Amino acid sequence: MSIEVSVPSLLADCTGGRSRFRLEADTLEDALERLLGDYPLLRHHLYRESGELRPHVLLYYNDQNIAWLADRRIPLREGDRLLVLQAVSGG
Repeated sequence: MSIEVSVPSLLADCTGGRSRFRLEADTLEDALERLLGDYPLLRHHLYRESGELRPHVLLYYNDQNIAWLADRRIPLREGDRLLVLQAVSGG
């Protein structure tokens, strides 16, 4: 199944200059693995070395924060989206 992935433009340098693209995967878990496998620089911006998601990053599967999902082995369907959000702060 092909889903749409959206990343902040600030991270587009990690995804070949693209902030929106399609990704082939069977489940949400597969999509996340594929995303980080295809774009390894993205892992550094999304996850700490311990493997935890960085506090300023949110990953959404359609309208759901994946942190709230009990199981990421959700079969993907046509029209599904994976959205990477990154909070930016500063003064």
